[in-house]
Formats: sequence, structure tokens, C-alpha cells
Amino acid sequence: MLHVLYLAGVAAFAASGVLAAYRANMDPFGGLVLAFAASISGGTLRDLILDRRPLYWTHDWVLLTVIICVGVGTMIYLRFWRLPHKSLLVVDAIGLSVVTVIGARAAIGAGATPLAVIILAVLTGVTGEVVRDVLCGEFPPLLLREDVYAIAALAGACCYLLLHRLGTGATPAAAISAGVVFGLRMGAVYLGLHLPRPSQLRPRGGRPDAD
Repeated sequence: MLHVLYLAGVAAFAASGVLAAYRANMDPFGGLVLAFAASISGGTLRDLILDRRPLYWTHDWVLLTVIICVGVGTMIYLRFWRLPHKSLLVVDAIGLSVVTVIGARAAIGAGATPLAVIILAVLTGVTGEVVRDVLCGEFPPLLLREDVYAIAALAGACCYLLLHRLGTGATPAAAISAGVVFGLRMGAVYLGLHLPRPSQLRPRGGRPDAD
């Protein structure tokens, strides 16, 4: 069940890569490059930090097949139908929610400390988005433009760690935690929620460059 959930998250990131390439007017090859970059970058960074060999995707032909099929399928869809509004944000939120939780689970399985689990989970979730945005020329990346992104991943990682400590089963813990990430991210998107900017925290009448 968890592997199926992970494949769903990878598929969502693959679709987000193609959608980002479409918006950047890239060719089909660029779409596939971004599909793979968005899908495997986070897990690759996680495995390198945890010194896990071989890298998880190098021996999982099902995962690679899913990325290719979703990438090609998304390109075919965009060839005949119009891109739905906010579709990139929705599929990106799905990928973020699932991959973050899988990152937390992998870190726990590797015996990482609680703080390391949270850090690795967040890195696993957001790295694919950062690599995708940089490759398609979006700067700053979504992570740095949207406040409730890494924060959503952080909340999901903490939730999974807590449920694991409470003895909750792996599948329910993953589903609940992924739901927390997705709910926070999409709630922020549709309600326009942001963390306070530094300028909003400045006292009234204060000068930003006051000595």
C-alpha cells in the first residue's frame, strides 16, 4: 500500500515537471527531463545523505516506467486539451504531500534522530520542486515565493513522526500526514494565505533602513 502511495506521489511530481516545461515552452524532451528531475531529485538527495546504496530508483523499473508513462501521457493531454487552471499547484501539492511522508519514513527506518527525520522529510519533499523550477528558469523557485510550502512539508513530517511514536500503523500514519501537507498547501493556495513578510513586522512609522 505504501509503495502504491509513493508511486502516486512520484506520478504527481512527474506531471508537475511536464506542466512546468509546458509553461516554459520547452520541447517534449525538456518535458521528460523535468518529469524525471521533479520525481527523483528529493529521494536521491535523501539517499545520498543517508548513504544508501544503490539509489532507490536505479533498481525500481516500475517507478521509472510510471514516470515515463505519466510524462508522455501528460504531454499528450496538453496536445489536445487546455491546461486546467492551477493544475500545476494541485499536482505539485500531491507530490509534496506523499514524497515528504515517504522521506520521513525512510529516515526513521535508517535510524535518524527525530530532528534529522524532520529535516530529511522536508528536503525530500521540496528538492524536486526546486530543481524543476531552476531548470525551467523560474527564479526564485516556488519554495521561496510561496510561504506555506516548506511549512506544509514540515507540519506533515512532524505529524508522521508523532504518529509513529504513538504506534500508529504505517499506512494510516502516512495517509493522515500526507493529508495534513496537502490540506495546508491547498488551503494556502485557495485562501491566499502567507506568512508575515519582514515589512509587515516593522513597527508603524519605522524606517527599513534606519541606523
